[in-house]
Amino acid sequence: LGIPKLKNLKLRQIIREEGPKNHFIKQGTPTMGGIFFIPIAILISNIIYFDSDDYKIILILSFLVMSFMFIGFIDDLLSLRKQFNTGLTSNQKLTLQLFISIIFIIICSSNNLIPNTIQIGNRLFNIGSLIYPLGIFVLLAESNSTNLTDGLDGLLSGCSVLIFTGLAISISIENSSNNYSLGPLCMIMAGACMGFLFLNKYPAKLFMGDSGSLAIGASLGGIALISNNLWSLLIMGGILAVESISVIIQVSIFKISKRIKGKGYKLFLMTPIHHHFEIQGNNESLIVGSFWFVTLLLVIINLIFFIKP
Repeated sequence: LGIPKLKNLKLRQIIREEGPKNHFIKQGTPTMGGIFFIPIAILISNIIYFDSDDYKIILILSFLVMSFMFIGFIDDLLSLRKQFNTGLTSNQKLTLQLFISIIFIIICSSNNLIPNTIQIGNRLFNIGSLIYPLGIFVLLAESNSTNLTDGLDGLLSGCSVLIFTGLAISISIENSSNNYSLGPLCMIMAGACMGFLFLNKYPAKLFMGDSGSLAIGASLGGIALISNNLWSLLIMGGILAVESISVIIQVSIFKISKRIKGKGYKLFLMTPIHHHFEIQGNNESLIVGSFWFVTLLLVIINLIFFIKP
């Protein structure tokens, strides 16, 4: 229902010139799909838990997810208005993300929702007040990782389905005090991403834009933080981490080599790393399917080796 509206409003994807050449056929595909499926997931969660004892948790997470979606919405809107692939500058986007993350951490801290421990298997590591800066870092890192991963048709939406499902199972097995709301919330998010995937799979009829990718990352980080599943998220979201790390390595090597030798060198053909495989000549659907399969394996590994009932 939203696709014709987006087309009429000319909210269509702008492909960056330095990207893979085969992406130019995607020019004009409607974007900002996140403004449809993210609010639906949040609305369903609020309706289900409105009268429950755990509604406070859902309300706080709703604030986090919708705020990050709004940041992405502004970024998408500015990029379309500029007719350029970048809307907000990296500093502007990071400042807004940091502001919302700090507010979220303060609210969670005042309601005793964040444990000061990191759980790895059946072991707990007490890190005290360090959990607060770590929590802010997780929210920033996770939202930007999902943002970077959203570069091929169905890649982020498919991986998100698997990670949200893995988180739901982890939370349920661990029988935490928050599992009655956070487990089902994860499955609602997985269902929303699955519904979007039918439109986003290759060839995509709709892109989620930053409004979707930033919100997904924030929800993963927020849920993992409150449920004490940061380690599980790191394992299951290995693909998201690799996407970010590839960019960090590429930029670092280029800047260091340019300073030392006067010429910048690249380790990868292009980053994030899914573009490296794409430029090598691999089929887009094959890359996406492979990344899904790796994510599925990581989810299974986490459930087998790191989750203790």
